Amino acid sequence: MYNLLYKELRLAAHPNLFVFTLLGALVIVPAYPYGMVFLFGCLGPYITFTYGREINDIYYTSLLPVKKRDVVKSKVALVVLSQMAQLVISLPFALLRLRLLPEGNPAGIEANVAYYGFGLMVYTIFNVIFLTHFFKTGYRVGWSFLWAIIPATLGVLLMEIVVHFPQFAWLDSVEGAMLFRQLPILLAGILVYILGTAIAYRVSTKRFDIVDL
Repeated sequence: MYNLLYKELRLAAHPNLFVFTLLGALVIVPAYPYGMVFLFGCLGPYITFTYGREINDIYYTSLLPVKKRDVVKSKVALVVLSQMAQLVISLPFALLRLRLLPEGNPAGIEANVAYYGFGLMVYTIFNVIFLTHFFKTGYRVGWSFLWAIIPATLGVLLMEIVVHFPQFAWLDSVEGAMLFRQLPILLAGILVYILGTAIAYRVSTKRFDIVDL
């Protein structure tokens, strides 16, 4: 598995995947809708899968002495790795933002505990739909992306809009007590992401097993 993931990073990953992963740093930009970071985390894998289609990466990988399920596993691992790296990269910038721009984010949700919980849910929505649709054929990237990005975008819009309502103002806070109150959202996001990834992998494996390359 390590060798396949190494192959994904060296041969299959489009340079834009790394660029969009680094965009986790956008949480330090003032008055910016930080939900866009998660959409970039969806756009990077899409470009990489499109690139893979053009260079026949799925076909090439399937010719290697590996199981079909390992082909799926390596692709899922690449997506998860890029998204988790994006979150890790964003964390120091989110903390730095509290010192440099303590007045908050007028454009939408603050980069707080709830933000990361919601973000993991957005990733999950995209991954489950995109991966399971893609591995029906192994080459229809565009339609898979379209079906996945629409609900993911709606999730981001909901996250950005809801904090403007007074009763949900606590979701936009960076105060200690409010951050503690937001913890269930983060924990729910982690659980949803883990379960969603497992479901996406299992369904994608079953669908790809019957694909005639």
